[in-house]
Amino acid sequence: MPTNGLTVDRKSEMKRPGEVFETEVATPSALLGSRHVVTLMLFLGMANAYVMRTNMSVAIVAMVNHTAITEKHDDIATNECGYTISNVSNTSHGNSSDGEFVWDSTMQGYLLSSFFYGYVITQIPFGILAKRYGSKYFLGVGMLINSVFGLLVPLCARADYYWLMAVRFIQGLGEGPIVPCTHALLAKWIPPNERSRMGAFVYAGAQFGTVISMPLSGILSEYGFDGGWPSIFYVFGAVGTIWCIAFLIMIYEDPESHPRIAEDEKKYILSALWGSAGASSPPVPWRSIVTSLPFWAILIAHMGQNYGYETLMTELPTFMKQILHFDIKSNGTVSSLPYLAMWIFSMVISHVADWMISSGKFNHTITRKIINSIGQFGPAIALIAASYTGCNSWLTVAILTVGVGLNGGIYSGFKVNHLDISPRFAGILMSFTNCLANLAGLLAPITAGYIIVGTPTQAKWRLVFMISAGVYIVCALLYIIFGSGQRQPWDNPDKDEERQHEKQELESVKTIAETQH
Repeated sequence: MPTNGLTVDRKSEMKRPGEVFETEVATPSALLGSRHVVTLMLFLGMANAYVMRTNMSVAIVAMVNHTAITEKHDDIATNECGYTISNVSNTSHGNSSDGEFVWDSTMQGYLLSSFFYGYVITQIPFGILAKRYGSKYFLGVGMLINSVFGLLVPLCARADYYWLMAVRFIQGLGEGPIVPCTHALLAKWIPPNERSRMGAFVYAGAQFGTVISMPLSGILSEYGFDGGWPSIFYVFGAVGTIWCIAFLIMIYEDPESHPRIAEDEKKYILSALWGSAGASSPPVPWRSIVTSLPFWAILIAHMGQNYGYETLMTELPTFMKQILHFDIKSNGTVSSLPYLAMWIFSMVISHVADWMISSGKFNHTITRKIINSIGQFGPAIALIAASYTGCNSWLTVAILTVGVGLNGGIYSGFKVNHLDISPRFAGILMSFTNCLANLAGLLAPITAGYIIVGTPTQAKWRLVFMISAGVYIVCALLYIIFGSGQRQPWDNPDKDEERQHEKQELESVKTIAETQH
């Protein structure tokens, strides 16, 4: 099958229906190729995206006047561990840890979720547009908008609460393209036998960004300029802007449009992808997608993941302060430990997943289900355990670190599963699952805000954690039942000509009927 002048060297028959062809083209001689540069830049882009998403979670601890809030709810003087409410607010730095805004937990929940309202709106439109027009500029320009508006956060926060919500909403709009466009670029650049580790590496940028953002945000909020917390948004906004410019200059849409890619690497990628790159762009089979159980399995797993993950990502710094009593400087560092573990584990398990597939002992379906189960049952068990650790703060941190660390399995589980079942429509599939998953995710901080309103107690936080654990477990079980790692029949490019022929016949019949009429 020729692909834009390049002969695709692949086996003429599939091993079984729906399975990807195995390539016979030799691996490129260069250790580092253009696809690795694309992977690295996407990794940094994902890190930048999560920095812009999570910095508010740490900054809000320094922005809010916790003493003024607890004075409104002074019906309980002490918590279960004997700490008075003033101790929760004034840990090791006295009243200096209190900020300038009197936002209760409900207002904080809506503020933290405002980003996601904008984020979910642009998921599906950009997934469809990226399929038609390419992903590079949507991703690069969208993230540029996110970064530039991040610089305006301090100004708007001091102007009005609702102005701040509006800016965070716009930041979410700009970040919307990051996941569907990243998935579309991976589908064009990464061969199937490299997807687990390359995909896991890119999406582990989320943890890398969180690991960098949380401790640095804590330090900046303590020692930064302009009152501390504003420097968080100035520094990360500037860094994000620099990445966007570099991405737009260095990255190309696909191997065929790259002017400097080695010829052997180009042939290797295009041959292995079998219709993912350099092929025609057929109509999206909407009906087949909507009725596909493997797609629904990914969607449900994604929704469960986002609810649990957003609960931890947006609320963990607050939990660290209210219940575990860490001061603002150490708060960011301690809050980042689970994500450091998640980043490391995701790298390790991705190589295990690729080995499982390449060894021939496990197919894609079994591999995805095993690894994904580790990634979702692990944090569920940890959340349940952390709910009953009492006043032992470091035991709680240790359990959450292990549990969230195991969550790294999802990147070699359902997260790259879109590329397995439909490499040509992976970006669109990801836009749908990520949109609906983030609708579930934005409920997490709102739910937590309503539960812990007033005096924070371990009982309230236990309910927050138990709800997240339950969601993890149910969604992981459904993925085990209905998930698949096989390429679906509706994504078979060999059927494109048949569909086109049928379409032409229908149009011919319609034309004849209209002429006779």
